[in-house]
Amino acid sequence: MTKSVLIEKISEKVGSLTRKQTEIVVETVFDSIKEALVKGEKIEVRGFGNFRLKNRRPRKARNPKTGDKVDVPGKRVLYFKVGKVLREALNSK
Repeated sequence: MTKSVLIEKISEKVGSLTRKQTEIVVETVFDSIKEALVKGEKIEVRGFGNFRLKNRRPRKARNPKTGDKVDVPGKRVLYFKVGKVLREALNSK
């Protein structure tokens, strides 16, 4: 599902909001999530899941083509843990 399809579905379901108003709401939600993650905060959406950042340490890797050792710098990666309600809904079929 793309963001435009999500906006369209929400707009149809709510009915009282125009497509443009729905787009503003969805953009605001996504921007708020991005800002919180950049600050290092955890996002918890009950029944859906948790988003949080994990730190990966720098490490040595190997270039598979040449076999040379390569230094991979440390970085922050996004981690998603599915919530119980969603997990049960996915596995009920």
